[in-house]
Amino acid sequence: MIAVKCMPDHVHIFIGYNLDQKIPDLVKVIKTTSTKWIKENYFCSNSFSWQRGYGAFTHVRSTINNVYQYIMNQELHHKKRSFKDEFLSFLNKNDSKYDEKYLFDFIDSTNTF
Repeated sequence: MIAVKCMPDHVHIFIGYNLDQKIPDLVKVIKTTSTKWIKENYFCSNSFSWQRGYGAFTHVRSTINNVYQYIMNQELHHKKRSFKDEFLSFLNKNDSKYDEKYLFDFIDSTNTF
């Protein structure tokens, strides 16, 4: 675990992991164990669950510090740009194919922090 930062509408988890492990399996473990922990410790006054989707991005070793700083400074980033706008920018910058109708079904695109 390198960094974790929670925002009201998303979480960044920056980890190193075994390349033999499939990303969907890793995400399932993270979501399952964290949901159990949140519920057992009563951190949410109403029902808690993760959305079905997730985003996963890679980095090169030489950018670890930059990625860490980016994650730890989320409040500053989102004062200037919403999570939705930033996420779509990442997808477009990396030529990722997506259908926006399957993204952000619960996020108000005008929300900034």
